Amino acid sequence: MIRSLIIRSIIAAALVGLAIAAAAAGTRYELRVDGLACPFCVYGIERKLQEIDGVEQVDVDLSQGRVTLQVRDGVEIAESQMKTVIQEAGFTYRGMTKHPQ
Repeated sequence: MIRSLIIRSIIAAALVGLAIAAAAAGTRYELRVDGLACPFCVYGIERKLQEIDGVEQVDVDLSQGRVTLQVRDGVEIAESQMKTVIQEAGFTYRGMTKHPQ
């Protein structure tokens, strides 16, 4: 009886955790950026992208010239806005793909 209650409690907690994670999921954007050459470049572009309202996380793959943004649920970033931000940071914007989660 107690064992069954514990198992049910664990399953219920796992389901609540999954529901919270699904509700908090946002959108991931992958950008192709030219001109990223050093850790200072990474710092500069991360700082610039984190100024965008709703951006929760920025990851930069320096060797691939790939920047990944995680934004809060409900936040949309237009390609024109992204292009402007990348150019203002001193880099060349090449493209963007959106991955809703």
